[in-house]
Amino acid sequence: MSDAQTRLSDFIPYRLAITSNAVSSLISGEYHSEFGLKIPEWRIMAVLGDAGPLTQRDLVRATLMDKVAVNRACKMLGERGLVARTPNDADGRSHHLWLTDEGRAMYDRIWPNALSTYEKIFAALSPAETAKLRALLDKLFNAARAIEGENP
Repeated sequence: MSDAQTRLSDFIPYRLAITSNAVSSLISGEYHSEFGLKIPEWRIMAVLGDAGPLTQRDLVRATLMDKVAVNRACKMLGERGLVARTPNDADGRSHHLWLTDEGRAMYDRIWPNALSTYEKIFAALSPAETAKLRALLDKLFNAARAIEGENP
């Protein structure tokens, strides 16, 4: 291992994680204080707002959160009337979840603020750097998934 990789602060997976946490915390500060949502709950709402109705299994795949966190977030959102569920005709063991009208209205209020914070953060990068970062993240994500497939 090279000297550049012997310190945690130089370990890229660690840097990715803390950067992700910093960005998520910055964005979540607004929706937590105003709407009482935690990060997992907002992630579920964001995915449903973008993709439409999904099963909890689909949400686990889309968010890469564990099943317990997704279940807990969905339960809380359901109790607040922000997410509804109906049986999945294709699989009697699961349900489709979607944003209710109240959930969609909240999503529509939060999303522009999340985008604004994103734009402020990413103003530090040029459009070319942002595109390159997106491509590099895709490449790393796909490599991790390929390795995960090799080691089930």
